[in-house]
Amino acid sequence: MARKEKAPESAPGAPLYMATYGDMVTLVLCFFVLLFAMSSIDSQKFQKALISLRGSLGVMKGGVTTEQSTEPNPGLEEGTAAGSAPRYELDTQHVAYTINSYLRSEGLDKSIRVTINQRGVAVSISDQFLFDSGSAELKTEGQRALYKIATLVRNEAPAISVEGHTDAVPLRGGRYRDNWGLSSARAAVVASYLETAAEVPPQKLQAVGFGPYRPIVPNDSVEHRALNRRVDLIFLSQYPK
Repeated sequence: MARKEKAPESAPGAPLYMATYGDMVTLVLCFFVLLFAMSSIDSQKFQKALISLRGSLGVMKGGVTTEQSTEPNPGLEEGTAAGSAPRYELDTQHVAYTINSYLRSEGLDKSIRVTINQRGVAVSISDQFLFDSGSAELKTEGQRALYKIATLVRNEAPAISVEGHTDAVPLRGGRYRDNWGLSSARAAVVASYLETAAEVPPQKLQAVGFGPYRPIVPNDSVEHRALNRRVDLIFLSQYPK
């Protein structure tokens, strides 16, 4: 009886094509590692993504995943220095709508103007509504409006910039030497009132006077000069750096 021939034994080790395949995979891996090393990571976006992921997994209290904090007077995070990125951003549309609703209900929408810009929500208040001519002492009606506006949105704004403005007419006599001094004093008085009466945290406040150098219209008529004499409350979208 004839013997059966044995099947030829395969060569030991991996097939030859695996060497080429392994080299190709290694090169692709090196390529993506190089791209990653050359790229820059946006730390703020990464932090927001991480917070959102934690919230979706129920790690945060109540499983909250929204970016905006609902805590009253959150201020700055523990261990966070002033001037760093805030925990939340201002909902400008909601804040502007809230303030405008109050102004219309009180008939103040002609004396106080609300706009939205890249800095946040700007509330421009006529100087005649807040102060007597050449004075930095708040009127009673101005105090009421400031108090109400501040209490409506103080918990939502990361910071508030109080900015005093005048027209280009030089001062003649009086307590203040020039428009720089008058605008700065008015801004400081308003900021102080927001802190003491409306209980706005002082870390959220800044006051600055611009004198006549940031007009909204040319100082070429009585009506235009009246528009330029104002105090702006800027509810900032982010804590100033």
